[in-house]
Amino acid sequence: MDDLTKVGRNDPCPCGSGKKFKKCHLGREGELYLRKSETLDPEAGKKICALPEVRYGRSREMITALVQEGILDGLPGIKCIDLEAYRNLGVSGQEIPREALNGSAGILVNPAKTREADPDQVYLALTPKIQDSNLIHQIAHILDYFKGSGFPPGAHNQLSLEVGIPAEHLDHSREFATWLEFLRNRFSVELDAEDAIVSYLQRNELLFNPEEIKARDIAQLAVHSKKILDFMMKNRNEIDNLIRGRQGYMGRR
Repeated sequence: MDDLTKVGRNDPCPCGSGKKFKKCHLGREGELYLRKSETLDPEAGKKICALPEVRYGRSREMITALVQEGILDGLPGIKCIDLEAYRNLGVSGQEIPREALNGSAGILVNPAKTREADPDQVYLALTPKIQDSNLIHQIAHILDYFKGSGFPPGAHNQLSLEVGIPAEHLDHSREFATWLEFLRNRFSVELDAEDAIVSYLQRNELLFNPEEIKARDIAQLAVHSKKILDFMMKNRNEIDNLIRGRQGYMGRR
């Protein structure tokens, strides 16, 4: 994939659509990065959209409240589908461990997969035991994608490998953390261990700025990531006390 920082607004879009960049993927560059490592089968979207809607956990309550309060104005609707049914289609483009299906798990389906078949909705694949913390994490990704960074989760996997930094540092930017905090407060949710760390880093102004990620300055990204890791190591006792007992806690990190 060409360096998107060198693509002008009036240049042909790198996706090959024949449209100008400003009329196609400008503001949705994350899909282009994702296309680099994931083939988008046109039939996959139809299969995903045909799955029945589910109402696991507080998904319907939260989505309805966000619609009524205007938070989702201008965005596609959110349709929840069963994660195991999605996995069984074989079109996820990522490994979904079978053991994950027995607990609380959720995945935002790449919007590029379903846009042609159903442009009016995005899809959340959930397990029946989805917990509030996992649910608001995925909704935060939706809000970040449409109202923040423009990147879907997983869009930075290749960049993560190129730079040699954790993909989580790139997926969970300041914009994501802002929406996560909003949802936490709105629905009175206790964050799980992973997101408690994201929130902690946000309070200490250490998360990546989306513009920094879009610039794809390898050296700068590596320096910033090291700063995050050094900070976490220095404050590991405080972090351990913060996340102890929360969902997903795996002992001292």
